[in-house]
Amino acid sequence: MRDIGSIMRTSPVIPVLVIEDAAHARPIAEALVAGGLRVLEVTLRTAAALEVIQEMKAVEGAIVGAGTVLNSADLRAAIDVGSEFIVSPGLTEPLGRAAVESGVPFLPGIANAGDIMRGLDLGLSHFKFFPAMASGGIPALQALAGPFGQAKFCPTGGISKTSVPDWLALDPVLCVGGSWVVGHGVPDRQAITETARFAASFAC
Repeated sequence: MRDIGSIMRTSPVIPVLVIEDAAHARPIAEALVAGGLRVLEVTLRTAAALEVIQEMKAVEGAIVGAGTVLNSADLRAAIDVGSEFIVSPGLTEPLGRAAVESGVPFLPGIANAGDIMRGLDLGLSHFKFFPAMASGGIPALQALAGPFGQAKFCPTGGISKTSVPDWLALDPVLCVGGSWVVGHGVPDRQAITETARFAASFAC
């Protein structure tokens, strides 16, 4: 099992996926991987999400995780279908402890110093800064990173394709999350691959 740090370093942009129809899962995953984005976060916001994770895991090269994990029941369900990492919008002690005990790579959401301190107490050092823009954007993350030199971040929420380079230029930022990579509805494989290729180019 990979650690969360190596997963975050695999792709400069992690697509945040909200997929309503499991039939779209493999075409989307194949298009993303073909474009160079291998780390895929499937949010548990739809009834199809767990099936989507299973379908995407069948795509060679894809590293598929579950997002919007809110509690230990979500965590268990996501692990049971083979999620390779877990992302949550926030950090509670019960969820944090359950994730740490499970051994699954875990990226909890934080928005302030208290959140980071809670994560450090649990032995965590990699965090999702969320919602990034609503929480103060780059100046806020720079201020938070100062006292917590050991922490690494994946900012998510309100980050556009044009602002990605500014975030990745920050030393503690390993990657960003983006919902702009894949639109809703029937997937356009060529368009997804082209957008993924553009997003993957930020690693250069």
